[in-house]
Amino acid sequence: MKPEIKEIRTVTITSKGQVCIPSTARSLEGFKEGSKVSIIVYSDRVELRPFKKISEDMLPALISEDALAEAWNTPEEDEAWKDL
Repeated sequence: MKPEIKEIRTVTITSKGQVCIPSTARSLEGFKEGSKVSIIVYSDRVELRPFKKISEDMLPALISEDALAEAWNTPEEDEAWKDL
């Protein structure tokens, strides 16, 4: 069964890469102020999901080599580990 589409809205991305999440989405469980969300990037779309609802199938993507390399491939990290 396909999920029901509740609303389709257009938002504008700011110069800082920010978007406003419409109130219909914010009323869903897991999208309250202060909650964590996961951003899942596919080749043709981006999805926002409540972090606590990420399936176990998605966990390897969160800790993939590319994700770790991006976080750790910095001059500060290189300096910290240069003598090991």
